[in-house]
Amino acid sequence: MKNFKTIVVALVVALGTITASAQDKKINTSSSKISWVGKKVTGQHEGTINFKDGVLNFKNGKLTGGNFTVDMTSITVTDLKAGEGKEKLEGHLKAADFFGTDKHATSKLVFKSVKVKSGNVYTVTADLTIKNITKPVTFDLTVNNNSATTAFNVDRTKYGIEYKSGSIFDGLGDNMIYDEFELTVNLKF
Repeated sequence: MKNFKTIVVALVVALGTITASAQDKKINTSSSKISWVGKKVTGQHEGTINFKDGVLNFKNGKLTGGNFTVDMTSITVTDLKAGEGKEKLEGHLKAADFFGTDKHATSKLVFKSVKVKSGNVYTVTADLTIKNITKPVTFDLTVNNNSATTAFNVDRTKYGIEYKSGSIFDGLGDNMIYDEFELTVNLKF
């Protein structure tokens, strides 16, 4: 009986150590930020989108996974002022020919693989879902203390967003909007 108690205590300690080494860190959605830049032949626009929720997974202090939900209804334009085109562009970005936020209020990013690139920089391959279309994306994520940062481009046409795309439509001239938009992500957890 004494050996049985010793084995039970050893198992509890071992399982506690395993559990303690794995950690999920929820992001602070109010201080985490996604910035976007969309470019066209005649210039560009920029803005922000808010997170709905998100978590990064760690084991023994190393990043192992993560997933995020983005509130697409929160998309804002920051380079235009109210009354000078801001509301019109925000409405257009939320319309069906862009993100269709009435039917697709959220987008998701789910990590599929995480590899150490160097030190605190990880190469992440993830599934990005926009407008219920899921495609893989790969990016480098730098993790420092209670923050993580990345920047990568997304080809909107892969998600059915073809409005004024030069790769889809001919003869757009100066009205063409480039297919890729840039995302810069700053996570706080």
